[in-house]
Amino acid sequence: MNEHTTESAELATVHHLPTVDSGAIEGEFITEEEYQRLTSEKAKMMARYQGYRNDVVTVARVTKAVATHERTKTVGKALVRNAVYVGGGAKVLAVRAWESSTNARYERLMRGAELRGDMEALKEWDERAEAAKERRHSRRMDMLQAPGKVAKALAISVAAGIGFLLALGIVLAVANERISDVIAPLNAVIDAINWVVMVLTIAWGPIVLAAPWVAVIGLWHLGRKAGAAPGWLATSAESDVDVSIDETTIAAALSALRIPQITAYLKTGSPLQFLTPARVDGRGTHAVVRLPAGVTAEKVARRRGDLATGLHRLAKEVWPTTGSEAGILDLWVADKGALAEGAGEYPLLTDGVVDVFKGVPFGKTLRGNPINAPLLERNTICGGMPGQGKSSAARIIMAGAALDPTAELRIWVPDANFDFEVFKPRCTRYVMGAEDEKIAEILADLQDLHAEVQRRGELLIKYEIPAVTREYANKNVGLHPIFALLEEAHVAIQHPLYGKEISRLLVDIVRLGRKRAINLIVSTQAPTKDSMPRDVTRNCSNGVAFAVGDHVANDALLGQGAYAAGHRATELIPGTDKGTAVVKGFTGERSEIVQVYFLDVSRDNDQVTPIIERSLAAMKSLPGTPAPAREIPVARDLLEDLDAVLGDTTVPAADVPALLAAHAPGWEPYKRLTGKGLREILAAQYGVKVPSTGNRWPVDPVTVREALAKQATADLDGDE
Repeated sequence: MNEHTTESAELATVHHLPTVDSGAIEGEFITEEEYQRLTSEKAKMMARYQGYRNDVVTVARVTKAVATHERTKTVGKALVRNAVYVGGGAKVLAVRAWESSTNARYERLMRGAELRGDMEALKEWDERAEAAKERRHSRRMDMLQAPGKVAKALAISVAAGIGFLLALGIVLAVANERISDVIAPLNAVIDAINWVVMVLTIAWGPIVLAAPWVAVIGLWHLGRKAGAAPGWLATSAESDVDVSIDETTIAAALSALRIPQITAYLKTGSPLQFLTPARVDGRGTHAVVRLPAGVTAEKVARRRGDLATGLHRLAKEVWPTTGSEAGILDLWVADKGALAEGAGEYPLLTDGVVDVFKGVPFGKTLRGNPINAPLLERNTICGGMPGQGKSSAARIIMAGAALDPTAELRIWVPDANFDFEVFKPRCTRYVMGAEDEKIAEILADLQDLHAEVQRRGELLIKYEIPAVTREYANKNVGLHPIFALLEEAHVAIQHPLYGKEISRLLVDIVRLGRKRAINLIVSTQAPTKDSMPRDVTRNCSNGVAFAVGDHVANDALLGQGAYAAGHRATELIPGTDKGTAVVKGFTGERSEIVQVYFLDVSRDNDQVTPIIERSLAAMKSLPGTPAPAREIPVARDLLEDLDAVLGDTTVPAADVPALLAAHAPGWEPYKRLTGKGLREILAAQYGVKVPSTGNRWPVDPVTVREALAKQATADLDGDE
């Protein structure tokens, strides 16, 4: 009973679940449509699809941002470029291996000689090819016999070594009275061999692991040196990395022009003929190349920008010109960044005077050679964009002219600026200002100059001379040099009231004043048919073009057709190339790129006033003979100087530079010349080969004088 009661009580026990008072339930009433939308499987699927789409768009956007980021491009290009270097190095190695095991190199050179029609060179390369084939056959026969010879030599060496070690052991055993010493040397050698084997066993693993990487690095270096990577793989970080300018680089750059005749010629495997191999010339590299038939140097010059890309240079640093024949390319390539060096200090800044009949200092060529502006029997036009140096160039010319005590200066500036105020004490005519009365004064001065032109014509007739010479300029008979500068000439020429008459006078003066020692310099921004009379631009022998905006201004300054022929001031970069100009008429070349000297006229650093004061002091030594003129560096003839310093006997090449330096102490190239450099110049430029003769390399005066006579004969033929 008790048990039943207890069991019933247990069955009747109720365990209540815990309850939590959650407070009020928050919610909102929705419509049936909203409920269906929230609980619809299709709606849920569309929501998931939209979420996935947003994720894909986000990933794509991030991927695109990463892929197009400059750092990603740089890293990607670097990886591809270095991989290409390795492949290029493998190709270089393969070509070398192939050429060393075959006659491929000689066959290529023979084809080139045959195409050029050079039978002598063809015969020489054929003989060399046969000799190389014989040597290669001998090496192969030796290799077949090498295993037996090596085994025999090894056996003899081992036997001799063991015998020597046993003999040494016997001597030690007798000396030490121990019979065991007989094999002591042999045991020592065996121990040494065991030690070497142990070291090699330990080092073998790292060596095997490192060998492939060493090989890859070697191939990378070969490929990089050969310039195997295309230009589009270059990064901004490598923009200043230079490449070696040699025959291979030049040939590759010419090939990249895709001129059909050059492409077809190089496809035959024939090398280009370098009449002058690539060699250092001043601040760059010079080479002379005979182009394949049907290609003119002018055609290459028209593609100067494209050629520059193949040489890893700016267009203004590459100067292709026509050599002695239409098909000979004379190429000069500036060292990278050569323009950044500047022209340096004006050479007459502190002392010296000038003879204007010899020209005035103007600047330096890219090669680093000083260049003078010829002034007598010349007129000069100077132009360019504002702020690029045209006024500074005119200032340099007038400063040089001022240092000739016999010269008269006249300067007109139809604008309000300070560029030429410091010249005022040295001028017989000076006008500055753009007002109508100032332009009228300029017109009056030009009319006076025009009358002077006519008066001097009568003096030439009186003294029966075709043109003014230094002798008559010194005689105080009214034939002294006059240098007239019209700065900002376009302002005066385009004046509504006086411009037409000023234009007419300028044309007459440039046409007639040249032989009468009246030299006109006109400076303008951008010469056009409206801002500068065509007869002025056509009659200016000297042209100075700073950065200009189009081919019209370029040809007005440098002559008709200059742009088409590749002489382009349009390729000078405003600001970057400030102070750099393309000039015509200064040398025998069609044009030169020149870095112009700079003279400051600011109050804090006035460099012109001391020059003007010196010129005024020099004028006090007149009348009569002008003050002694300081010699300005000019080009020298090496053969003529050698003729002067060499006697009748040979002189070692190493001793000749000192003789030349003593003969011409002011000529810088002789100060840096060495015996080896002299030999190379004589061979490359004059065809004079200096023999070694006991390693003395004697320079024979007879050979030099024969070359000098041949040069003189060639000059006479050229004049005819």
